[in-house]
Amino acid sequence: MFGLQERDTTVGTELLAGLTTYMTMVYIAFVNPAILAEAGMDKGAVFVATCLAAAFGSAFMGLFANYPVALAPGMGINAFFAFTVVKGMGLPWQTALGAVFLSGILFLIVSVTPIRQWIVNSISRSLKLAISVGIGFFLAIIGLESAGVIVAEPNTLVTLGEVQSPGVAIAAVAFVLMAALEARGIRGSILIGILVAYAASIVMGLTTFSGVVSLPPSIAPVFLQMDVASAIDLGVAAVVFTFFFVLLFDNTGTLIGVGRAAGLLEPDGTMPRIGRAFAVDSTATMVGAALGTSPTTSYIESAAGVNAGGRTGLVAVTVAILFLLTLFFAPLAGSVPAFATAPALVFVGCLMMTAVRDIDYDDPTEYVPAAVTIFAMPLTYSIADGLAFGFISYAAIKLLAGRYTELSAALLVLAILFLARFVVL
Repeated sequence: MFGLQERDTTVGTELLAGLTTYMTMVYIAFVNPAILAEAGMDKGAVFVATCLAAAFGSAFMGLFANYPVALAPGMGINAFFAFTVVKGMGLPWQTALGAVFLSGILFLIVSVTPIRQWIVNSISRSLKLAISVGIGFFLAIIGLESAGVIVAEPNTLVTLGEVQSPGVAIAAVAFVLMAALEARGIRGSILIGILVAYAASIVMGLTTFSGVVSLPPSIAPVFLQMDVASAIDLGVAAVVFTFFFVLLFDNTGTLIGVGRAAGLLEPDGTMPRIGRAFAVDSTATMVGAALGTSPTTSYIESAAGVNAGGRTGLVAVTVAILFLLTLFFAPLAGSVPAFATAPALVFVGCLMMTAVRDIDYDDPTEYVPAAVTIFAMPLTYSIADGLAFGFISYAAIKLLAGRYTELSAALLVLAILFLARFVVL
């Protein structure tokens, strides 16, 4: 069903890859409820909605698109949901969920038509490579922040953290261990590093053991509470389109980056079955809104499972099953500290940076926009904004260089839309 032999993989490898991906993204089951609780939503209900949304989206991706890409409510966009839309604009969280649902419908319309595939397949090779590298940098910053290696600083934006702390030391050792095991050709190097860090945190008393099994809370306070009628109001249109733009380009960037790492891209740079993957993303967003959570998106942490050998949708199905189990093993799953999974993100970021060597450095109209994309993703803390800066600069440089014949219509349209998003939305 998954074409394991065709992809030169095995059931054991796919299950291990699924577990690896799950270990690097399960934090969302505990972070997302905390963020959406700021919007007045029931924390326990959002926990259940988060796990169910992740399980549905990941299973659908694995079974329908056969991609090793897991889905869950997205980080960043959940903060936009809670702090900008609800607390900032004063909209009820029910209306915000309605806006998420409408953005999913718009997303699906674009996904089932040739528009989005036309968009992705028309992206230049240099920008595709830059997307992969930029996501790598983005992963590294997330990992370094989670490990405590870097922290916010008002004067310099970011600075060195408490490197003498036990958590940072454990993360550093785990990172070196992952690299050494990878150099020895040992599969599952990332998972081994995570488990070693977790064990060390227990031994050093840094992790509080709060039990193993518990019944999941009720989802009733948020289930089917979305207010689509209120979200149709013109005053909420900007919110709907902002959700849509972020979903469109975050998912596009993630699929290209992870797809390239998994060897899913064709020689001409296109991705097979990408239309199905797009349909999964949009459907998962609508289902997530109905369940009671912020937009569901493809996770860049899926690259960790790809590095562990994952190549098929069995990886995503494994992640889905593990998220369902998380409902009942919440205390155990929640005891894995952030600094134990952070080294995996940094290590995968290092691996994804290797694509930078294939960018055409003889042509400024290619490597400059690529560099802008790479810089912008981590420094704006947004894949979507990184894509925006890259596409706008690519179109502008090509036009001003008099090489407009090399600029596809899709890229030009995207650049204009990105610019309009910054100016209008």
